[in-house]
Amino acid sequence: MADKTLVCRDCQEQFVFTEGEQKFYAEKGFENEPQRCPSCRKMKKQQKRQFQDRQFRY
Repeated sequence: MADKTLVCRDCQEQFVFTEGEQKFYAEKGFENEPQRCPSCRKMKKQQKRQFQDRQFRY
């Protein structure tokens, strides 16, 4: 398994899906490759957390 260069669905920047990450995904049973680069993935998680925090405050 070699490193793969993918394109982020949000920012359209290229990012590397390393061999180690591919092994991790396979071990976890994930069938799809990541669609977002690490920085967009982090931003998406933060947005999701903020949304969930707002839902629980009401």
